[in-house]
Amino acid sequence: MPNASFVRRSLLAALAGCAMLGAAAPASAQGVVNVYTNREPGLYSATLDEFTKATGIKVNAIFSEQGLAERIRAEGANSPADVLITVDIGRLQEAVDLGIAQPLQSKELQQNIPAQFRDPDGLWHALSLRARTVYASKDRVTDKAITYEGLADPKWKGKICTRSFQHQYNIALVAAFIVKHGEAKTEEWLRGVKANLAKRPSGGDRDVAKDILAGVCDIGLGNQYYVGLMREGQNADQKKWGEAINVILPTFENGGTHINVSGAVLTKNAPNRENAVKLIEYMTTPEAQRVFADINYEYPVRPGIPVNKLVASFGDLKPDSMTVAELAKMRGKAAELVDKVGVDR
Repeated sequence: MPNASFVRRSLLAALAGCAMLGAAAPASAQGVVNVYTNREPGLYSATLDEFTKATGIKVNAIFSEQGLAERIRAEGANSPADVLITVDIGRLQEAVDLGIAQPLQSKELQQNIPAQFRDPDGLWHALSLRARTVYASKDRVTDKAITYEGLADPKWKGKICTRSFQHQYNIALVAAFIVKHGEAKTEEWLRGVKANLAKRPSGGDRDVAKDILAGVCDIGLGNQYYVGLMREGQNADQKKWGEAINVILPTFENGGTHINVSGAVLTKNAPNRENAVKLIEYMTTPEAQRVFADINYEYPVRPGIPVNKLVASFGDLKPDSMTVAELAKMRGKAAELVDKVGVDR
């Protein structure tokens, strides 16, 4: 596989030629689809270009890290947005809660995306999967398997690092814990995890690996794709962080690994609905799914697509059987419990 950072830079450059950033086409235009996304444009540019070649439909993309769902709601019936592509079930559910999503029933999407990774009413569809894993020091941790419940074991006292527990990635994990064990046991678990922290939660997932290398902690929580970005990127320091850790795929007791998603929403007032449906369906084709695997080190949502070799080396992913929609319902309660326990304080 080509150097990942080179490919990513090339895709970013290609975006300028295949998408218009910041200026969507008029709603009356034919043969276009307008995408709002807070995902790095380089992940999609090659796929969008191939979609245009295959269909003749031009893709106009607007990229912003924050506020896209609110923007679509503010634009109302005049919004040019056809598709919102975003990360984390929290942001997908936000689009639903803001009333900017419309149902999409597609036989192709139903065939390509397992039911647990689709909204029951078709209001969002996952495009890729990410696992909430454990980063473990290569030098100081001999454990090969860890459960999420085990993170509260006193054996890890003073040895765990993590980003804020109010961050969407950790909120989703806490929500999944509630689905598995209920609120009372989740609160108890959070108190145990807090007691095991080596430092106040801060930074991002890359910083967890950095702290492990520095000896601040021995294990921490992080999504699997950051390890690929660190190890195969161009930043020399981050390479060291990534190489200092092993990745363990944790499971719930009598369950599987917690999974979050990136996904797509068909907007309520999509002016180019037919083209938008075609694009979302195209994103689940084998060609598009391989981009998620090879460029961003994510797990393809479509079964049968090969996983990136580095990610595959972490072990066989066995997703927990809970639906992503189930954990979406518990996100508010999860945030309340994190605040009640004061995990971030």
